[in-house]
Amino acid sequence: MSAGGDPADMDVETVLAPVDGSEAAMEAFEYAVAIADRYDAGVHALLVLGEAASRGLGDVDEERVAAHSEEVMASAEEIAGETPLNHSSAYGFSASRLTQHPGSVILDAADDVAADFIVLPREPVTGDPEAVIEKAAEYVLAYATQPVLSV
Repeated sequence: MSAGGDPADMDVETVLAPVDGSEAAMEAFEYAVAIADRYDAGVHALLVLGEAASRGLGDVDEERVAAHSEEVMASAEEIAGETPLNHSSAYGFSASRLTQHPGSVILDAADDVAADFIVLPREPVTGDPEAVIEKAAEYVLAYATQPVLSV
């Protein structure tokens, strides 16, 4: 799409929607589904795991992480309805790769799934350890090569 072009001329096949289970992320996911529906595209839900699960900090209950993942994806499937949906998960942090953080993970995933559009929440940092995506919005807005909607 050229500058000043009609958004209807934009070619969108995959909308990336990072989710972490937070209310803000699931509300943003609803926007991602609406955009996918508008462009007859699919949605790729990326579950971004928080710092405790990513780095194995403290007593990480793997069963709880798995249950949380299943719960988030079940919610995404319910919201998506008939909209084609794929999903994956990624660790938002790494003890061995210091440059890995939720923003870089989202952009790497966007490249991996050939996303044409990214939708993510933009909220003040709440301190909720599960809400990792809200920390990434500014980074994604600054460095994404795709259009980004931050809601």
